[in-house]
Amino acid sequence: MSSATYSTLSQHILPGVFANNSVLRKTVLVLAGSLFIAAMAQLSFRFPASPIPITGQTFAVLIVGMALGSRLGALAAIAYCLEGMYFPVFAEMRTWAHPFTLYTAGYLFGFVGAAYVTGWLAERGWDRNDVGTGLAMLAGNLVLYVPGLIWLNVMMAPASFGVVVTAGFGVFIIGDLLKLVLAMIIFPTVWRMINR
Repeated sequence: MSSATYSTLSQHILPGVFANNSVLRKTVLVLAGSLFIAAMAQLSFRFPASPIPITGQTFAVLIVGMALGSRLGALAAIAYCLEGMYFPVFAEMRTWAHPFTLYTAGYLFGFVGAAYVTGWLAERGWDRNDVGTGLAMLAGNLVLYVPGLIWLNVMMAPASFGVVVTAGFGVFIIGDLLKLVLAMIIFPTVWRMINR
């Protein structure tokens, strides 16, 4: 894990089909990343203790960030949020015409930062081994949860911050750990296959 810049998985996707730095290739990757996040958002269910559904989209955001890198990953998260203003791509097939009315708005904003951070860490080789991947996922989750909990605290007022943390973080811990372990398996394995 150094400060040198490494290639990301996206630079190994469809080699030879597009020039590596072409606008068309980057656009296709950003759109594919946003659609992957949208598809994973539909894997959702709720716990009675939380107004926030448990979804696959947080995992998708972090995976897209690591696979595409900081800039393209963040752009994919932005594209997903913009798509959600007009199309039912958010969890439970909802749109976001009025963004500040949703309990989940803070998490949606956090997606952009989380994708950027995991992508930035991947560009420094953190996704090449299981420990680095796990730490990158933890960092991305932290960046995601901060605006999510701040906004949820506003939306759930006058609830105590402890109630907010339970509803907006506590119910997700086990799922986040499982996603982290899954990423720790996927990324190093894919890199080993590429480097053969």
